[in-house]
Amino acid sequence: MTTATVADSPVLAARRPAMDWRLRFGVLSLIWGFSFLLIKVGTEGYAPFQVTLGRLVFGTLVLAAAMAVKRERLPRGVRTWGHLAVAGFLLNALPFSLFAYAELTIPSTLAGICNATSPLWGMALSLVALSEDRPTRVRVAGLGLGFLGVLTVLGAWQGFSGLDGRGTALALLASLSYPVGWIYVRRTLAGVGYSHISLTGAQLLLATLQLAVVTPLFTGAPTHFALLPLLAVAALGALGTGLAVLLQYGLVAEVGPTTAQMVTYFIPVIATGAGVALLGESLSWSTPVGAAVVLAGAALTQMRRGG
Repeated sequence: MTTATVADSPVLAARRPAMDWRLRFGVLSLIWGFSFLLIKVGTEGYAPFQVTLGRLVFGTLVLAAAMAVKRERLPRGVRTWGHLAVAGFLLNALPFSLFAYAELTIPSTLAGICNATSPLWGMALSLVALSEDRPTRVRVAGLGLGFLGVLTVLGAWQGFSGLDGRGTALALLASLSYPVGWIYVRRTLAGVGYSHISLTGAQLLLATLQLAVVTPLFTGAPTHFALLPLLAVAALGALGTGLAVLLQYGLVAEVGPTTAQMVTYFIPVIATGAGVALLGESLSWSTPVGAAVVLAGAALTQMRRGG
C-alpha cells in the first residue's frame, strides 16, 4: 500500500457508516491505485523530496482535521514519540521519497507493481523477526511464486534489457520499507492506549518534520509553481495519505483487517490501467502476466493455518 500507518489492529466504530463498505473498498482501491500516477505527475514539476513533503503536509492536515472533529489529542510520552518518529520514517518519509525518486526513471505502472511485493517482503521478514509467525508450505510456496512473478515483470530472461535498474531497486526498497515499519510498530506501539487516528496523526506530523529538515538540504526552492503537478501533489496527500487512512480505519473496524487488506491486490491493477490509459506508458505481455503471478504469490503468503 502507498500509505502505511500504525493501524495494525481493529478500531471500534462509533456508529455504522452511511456508505456501504464495498463502495468504500472500491474508493480506497482507486485512491491508492492512482497514487502512482499522481507521483509521476508531481515529479514532472517538482523535485522528489518536494513531492513527498507536499504529500505529507496535505495528508497531515486531513488527519489534523479528523482529530479536531473527533476531539482526539496527540499521544504523550517521550518513548511513544520516539517510536512514532521511527514509524514515520519507515512507513512514510522513506518509502514515499523512494517511490518519488524511482518514478523519475521508471513508469508508474512498474512502481505500482513493485508496491505489490510488500506482502512478500513482509512474509520473508516475519519468519525471522516474529517468532509467532511460523511458515507453512503454502506460504513458502507463495513467497517463491511471488518473486518468480517479480522476475517475470522485470524480464529476467532478457537480461533485464531496457530496465532502469536504479529506479526499480528504489521502488523495491520502498516496498521493503513498509513491512520493516509494520514489524517495528507491532513490537513497540501495540497496546499503547491511544487511538489509531491520534497515533497516525502524530506519525504523519513527525514524518513531515523529517522531510521539512531534509528537503532544503537536497533541493532548492521552486522558481515557479506548476499548477498540474501541484494539484497532483495536493490530491496525493489529501486523498492518498489522508482520506485513505480514514477509509482504511473504517474498513478494518467493519469487516476486519484480513478483508480490508485485500485492497493491496487491486492497487497494481488500477495503477497499471491508469498509467497506460492516462500517461501513455507502454505495456508488454510480461508486465500483466508477472503482476498476476506476484499477486497470486502474495495471496498465498497471507494464508494462515486452518484458513
